[in-house]
Amino acid sequence: MTRLFVDVHILQTVPPSNINRDDTGSPKTAVYGGVSRARVSSQAWKRATRKMFRDLFDPATLGVRTKRVVELLAERISDLAPETPDAHASAVAVLKAAGIELEKPRRAKKGEDAKAADQPVDELEQSKYLLFLSATQIDRLARLAIDAATAGTPIAKADARAAANSTNSVDVALFGRMVADAADLNVDAAAQVAHAISVHAVDTEFDYFTAVDDRAPDDNSGAGMIGIVEFNSSTLYRYATINVAGLRDNLGDDTATVRAVAAFLEAFTRSMPTGKQNTFANRTLPDAVVISLRTDQPVNLVTAFEEPVNAAGTARAAAAAKALADRYRAIEDAFGDGSTELFVVAAGDGADALATLAAPAPFTTVVGHVTDRVAAALGETS
Repeated sequence: MTRLFVDVHILQTVPPSNINRDDTGSPKTAVYGGVSRARVSSQAWKRATRKMFRDLFDPATLGVRTKRVVELLAERISDLAPETPDAHASAVAVLKAAGIELEKPRRAKKGEDAKAADQPVDELEQSKYLLFLSATQIDRLARLAIDAATAGTPIAKADARAAANSTNSVDVALFGRMVADAADLNVDAAAQVAHAISVHAVDTEFDYFTAVDDRAPDDNSGAGMIGIVEFNSSTLYRYATINVAGLRDNLGDDTATVRAVAAFLEAFTRSMPTGKQNTFANRTLPDAVVISLRTDQPVNLVTAFEEPVNAAGTARAAAAAKALADRYRAIEDAFGDGSTELFVVAAGDGADALATLAAPAPFTTVVGHVTDRVAAALGETS
């Protein structure tokens, strides 16, 4: 098929919040254009997108990413064949045959943190890293283990590898899988997600809070608890891209590919990481979504905001929309061949600036147009 990349550019304003924290509890940041920006890691937004897939697909058809793969597989073996004498041993055998190395969880040694030493130890082996398997792959590995246990024969490595490399679920196909011990089990991600950063400089702020004990005596004016929560607020630029040909290779089916593109656009646009959600109730929807269909290469437009957007007398989201539109036109004037198709969703004050790129339309309409183009591109080689 003709190369096709679906680029997603989002401007989203988030009120005081801490949706993605570092190891000290502070909102994540990055220096870009010489100033500190708010940042939300790509991993955080990919997880939020994957979680929203459970509203768009039957959860039983999606993948599971876990180190506790022996436990997962043993449970599936027991579900399918309760008479299997040792589901745990069968799970270990089929995973090792597939080339996946396992290890016992490490016990705390003498002299280490006493609290860690007191924690119960899971005796089941685990994979050395998070392993991402589709529901179909889990089922096929389980059935292979059951057949071998029933026949009393060893599991052929080729059969185990084939089972682990069988039909990918939509989340595995989009976000990929890396297996360090068995490179032939790797799945190249068809989607890439950038770290979201604010279009302007950001300073972290601090909320000093107190909580009152409901059963404290009336003459006690003290607080039951005090603390500090860090937060910031920002207008974020978010970017992701889908390699349609790569997605088709991972899924092996045109219809599934079109549906996966639609689901990704829906979930990536509407999802949000849930850090400190109960504290800040910061859930918003984007001010603008710009989707471009490219046949040359993906293009991240973050350079529109290398010079921080300093909105004077206008909404920051509107100023950011103008900067995004200007940068897109500059890129196309310098490198474009006229083949890029653009779709715009505008919910904020930046609609006028974005309308110079394409007539704004409702999000569901835009997703329909994009999936029609994707289906047409796939149909060229069907």
